[in-house]
Formats: sequence, structure tokens, C-alpha cells
Amino acid sequence: MMKKILLLVLFSLFLADTYAQVTADSMAYQAQRKKINDMLGQRKQKFGQYDQSLSQHTGIFGLQTKNDIRRSNDILMDIVKTDDDIFAQLKVLLDYKTFEQKEVQSHIADADTSKIGYMNTINRLRDQNEKLRHDIELTEQDQQRGKQISLGIIFALLFIVILLLRAKFVKKGK
Repeated sequence: MMKKILLLVLFSLFLADTYAQVTADSMAYQAQRKKINDMLGQRKQKFGQYDQSLSQHTGIFGLQTKNDIRRSNDILMDIVKTDDDIFAQLKVLLDYKTFEQKEVQSHIADADTSKIGYMNTINRLRDQNEKLRHDIELTEQDQQRGKQISLGIIFALLFIVILLLRAKFVKKGK
């Protein structure tokens, strides 16, 4: 019973550690996702600025000036840089997800190894327990046989003493 409780406590501690690790990993993953979503929001805002800059015509007769085109191009270049940053952060997120999956697989393998180890230990302890019970049974049988042999010897000696005393009294009585 004590062994079962000990194994249950050890297994519970292992699961708690695994849960804490997964929770910490999930929080980091969620933080990375939030960062990417914020960057996408910035990109959307910059694209709105770009769209607005395309509609601005400050030149004579409502035409675009070089400055209007440069401003639009600058905003477009900023959007491209933001896209590059988003792709880089997406790669980090995907790498992190891959790492997280490998960690989970590693924890599963460790848990399986631990379970197999616990099962082997339990089986070994059961075998030892059975062997000890068998040894106790044999010892009890040996003790019982020893008692029976001792009682047999005592009865045999008592019988011999009675026969000798009877023979002695029979000789004296004649």
C-alpha cells in the first residue's frame, strides 16, 4: 500500500512539472502570437496611409507631385519592411511551435520511460515479495517439520523410558 502511495506521489509530481512547463511554453507562444498580431495591425494602418497617399494630388491641375509619389513610395517601403519583420516573427513562431512539439514528444517519451521503469520496479518488487512469501512458507514448513520431528523423538524417548521402567519393574516384581 505504501509503495502505491509513493508511486502515485512521484507520478503526480512528474505531471505537475510537465504541466508547469507546458503552461510556460504556451504563454511564450501566446506572447509571440500577440506580437505578430500587433505587427499585422501596424501593417494595416500603414496600408491605409499608403492608400490615402495615393489619393493625394497636391500638384497643379490635381496631379501628383514628385513629393506625393516619394511619400507614397516611402510608405510602401515601410510596409515592405514591416512585412519582412512579420515574416521573420512568423518564422520564430513556427520554429517555436516545432520546438514546443519536440518538447512535448520528449516529455511523452520521458513519461513512457518512467512508466516502464515504474512498471519494471513494481514487477521486480512483486517478484521479490512472492519469493519472500515462498521463503517464509518454506521456513514455516521446516519449523513445523522440526516440531513434528522433535515431538516424535520426545514420544519415542518417552516410550523407550516407559518400556525400560516397565521392564525394570517387571524384573523386580518376579
